[in-house]
Amino acid sequence: MTAQKPLRVLVYSDDIDIRQQVILALGRRPHRDLPEVEYVEVATEPVVISNMDAGGIDLAILDGEAVPAGGIGIAKQLKDEIYGCPPIVVLTGRPQDAWLATWSRADAAVPHPLDPIALAQTVVTLLRDRVPATA
Repeated sequence: MTAQKPLRVLVYSDDIDIRQQVILALGRRPHRDLPEVEYVEVATEPVVISNMDAGGIDLAILDGEAVPAGGIGIAKQLKDEIYGCPPIVVLTGRPQDAWLATWSRADAAVPHPLDPIALAQTVVTLLRDRVPATA
């Protein structure tokens, strides 16, 4: 069996603690059926945009509470501007903010405080579609 190429997951937050919570919740391999994950940690909006424009990102996790540019607005911009934009998960301030994630066209929303199990289930579901089937 040949080794699969790692999945690249962009994690955006201005708060390093949030980025670390996400990475720790998912680990190097969020599910045994998926390849390992390589994280691209990003703290500013311009770097999110440049990484997404460059391609090669399989999933983006954007902190909706990030300052000065929140992940919800960035998600909307990415979905509007990038053809075939990879799936986006928005971390919302509270469960009631899920409608904002829907407005932004994010593929999923996970509220703060982060539940590692809910985050992992959401990410695994979205990443499965990015992995080619093997015979």
